[in-house]
Amino acid sequence: MAQDTGLPDIQLDGAGLYREDMFTDRKAGSIRRLVPVTVDGHTDPSRSVLYSGQTQLLTPTGVLPLGFEIDAQSLEEAVGKFPAAVKEALDQAIEEAREYRREASSRIVVPDVGGGLPGAGPLPGGGKIKL
Repeated sequence: MAQDTGLPDIQLDGAGLYREDMFTDRKAGSIRRLVPVTVDGHTDPSRSVLYSGQTQLLTPTGVLPLGFEIDAQSLEEAVGKFPAAVKEALDQAIEEAREYRREASSRIVVPDVGGGLPGAGPLPGGGKIKL
C-alpha cells in the first residue's frame, strides 16, 4: 500500500531536456551552454542553443554573484557579449537594490504604546533604578 507523503510528484520533461557545457577562463567568470537534446540524448536541431553567464563582483558588503542570459548564436559570440551582459546584470541588480531600499524606507513604523496591554502605562517609580 503506497502512502501519500504530501510531497509534489516531480518529473522531468522529456521534451525539454538540455545538455550542459561549462566554459571558464578561471578569472572573470563562466559561460554555460545548454544544448537541446531529445530523450535519447541526441542533439535536437528544432530548438535553439542557450547561453548564460556567471560572475562574482567584490562589493563593500561582500561578494555579489551575478547570473545572466547571453543572447548569442555561438560560443564565440557569447564570449564577445560577456562584458556587456555583466554590465547589464549589474545595472539591474543595483536598480533592484535601490527599489528595495525605497520600499523599506517608506514603511511607517508605529510604536506599540504600553506594550500592547490594555490599561498599561509607565512603570511606577519614575523609571529610576533603586538598589
